[in-house]
Order: sequence, then structure tokens, then C-alpha cells
Amino acid sequence: MTAHPEPHPVPRPTPPTDAEQDSAVRRLQDAYADGHLTHAELDARLDRVLTAPTGADLSAALAALPPDPAEAGATVTLAAATGPIRRRGPWRVPRRLKVESAFGRVRLDLARAVLDHPVVDIELHLGTGGARIVVPRDAVVVVEGLRTVWKVPLHRQPRRARPGGPVVRISGTMGFGRLRIRHARR
Repeated sequence: MTAHPEPHPVPRPTPPTDAEQDSAVRRLQDAYADGHLTHAELDARLDRVLTAPTGADLSAALAALPPDPAEAGATVTLAAATGPIRRRGPWRVPRRLKVESAFGRVRLDLARAVLDHPVVDIELHLGTGGARIVVPRDAVVVVEGLRTVWKVPLHRQPRRARPGGPVVRISGTMGFGRLRIRHARR
């Protein structure tokens, strides 16, 4: 008598979790805000995400989007040859941010930004322009590995720093500009 192996059951696709759907909705909203999707494309993709029966269908709704900057391994680069680089308001700060500018000023305001990570690394590569970074009131700023040609960075830790705030680490190279770091007042 020959024993026949039992057939392996085919695994059923599992529906996406609420957290996966929320993350997909956030990615679509960020892509729309950054100009990668039109309003009609956003509506169509949101419908696909909210009605996706499987994780594969959810992934298909996110096809051709730029990589998620909130992912731990992603480095987002802001670059300009000339002209200013500015970010302010409620923007989402990636875990690693690289800022490159040959002849422009850099203004990064993290006071009202969305910080998803307890540690944010900002790598500056600036030519002749200076940089001003506003950090949250309770942030701890660490300037390490920043090479400057002309002026030393200006930063004063607040007297009453509250524990538990994000850590902002700044590194890179600066030419003929100055780095100014200020804590938000409120």
C-alpha cells in the first residue's frame, strides 16, 4: 500500500489590519500633499485602500508612490543648487534628513512638525548659505561631526529642559555660513 501525502491546505489571504490601512491612507495623503497625486487619483486610491480585501490589494493601491519617508531606513534629501530650502508648519520629519545646498539659505522649523521618531538625524551639506533650525521646546540637540569652515554653530540649551523630548542630531559640512539652532518658545 502506498501512502498518499495529504495535500497542504492553501493559505487564505488575510485582510489588512486597521494599522496597515491607516498607514496606507497616511501615505496617500502625504503623496497628495506633495503633489504626486491629483485629487481624482487620491479619491480612487483611498477607495481601493479602504475596501482592499487583502494585503496585496492594499499594496497595489500604493503602487508608483515615492518611498515612505517615515520608514526607519529611508533617508530623505532636500536639495537646491541656488535659492532657499524651507520647511515649516505641520510637515512630517523623516528619521534621516539630508539637506544639500550650494548657494542658498536653509530654514527648518520642527516646532510644529510631526516627529514620528524619538531620534532625528539631520545631515547638512551647505556651501555659502547659513542654516537656521528651530527645534521643539523639549528637544535635546546634539551637534556631532559637523565640520565648519568659517563660523561655529550657535546653540544654547534651554534652562528648563523637560525630559522625554526628541533628540535632534546634526552633522555634516558647512562652508561660509553659520548654523543657528533655536528652541521653540511654545
